[in-house]
Amino acid sequence: MSATARCRDNGLPDVEAAIRAFEAGEIDPDRFDHEAHVRVVWCYLQRVPAAGTISRFTSALRALTVRFGMPQKYHETISWFFIIVIADRVARSAHRDWEGFRAENRDLVENSSALLRQHYSAGLLDSPEARQRFVLPDLGVP
Repeated sequence: MSATARCRDNGLPDVEAAIRAFEAGEIDPDRFDHEAHVRVVWCYLQRVPAAGTISRFTSALRALTVRFGMPQKYHETISWFFIIVIADRVARSAHRDWEGFRAENRDLVENSSALLRQHYSAGLLDSPEARQRFVLPDLGVP
C-alpha cells in the first residue's frame, strides 16, 4: 500500500506509517502527483506543527527528488507555500479526516496552480532564487 493511500483513514498507525514511508522514500514516483503531496502534508499536520512539517516534508521531498533522479523538480517556494496554506486550512477545518478535508478544500488539489498564481508571478516562481529558498509572494498575501 502506498504512503498516500495509508493516510486516507486518519488512523494513528496509518498516518504515522504514511509519514515513515514518505521519509523512507517508499513511494511510487509515478503516482506521487500534486494531490498525493497535499495528502502527505495533511498527514504530517495531524502529528507535527507547521514548522516541523516544513522541515521534515521539504527534507524528505528533496531526498526523494534526488533518489528518483529529478533534483531539478524540487521547488522550495512552492513547497513552503502549500504547506503553509494547508496548515492554515487544517487549523480552520471542521473535518479531521482526509476525505472531509479534501472535499472542503478542493482548490488545493483540483486547481492548485490557480491558487499559486493568485499570489506569485510566473517570473518570480521561475527564478532560481525561488527554487532554492522560500520567497514571499509578490502578488498578494495568502
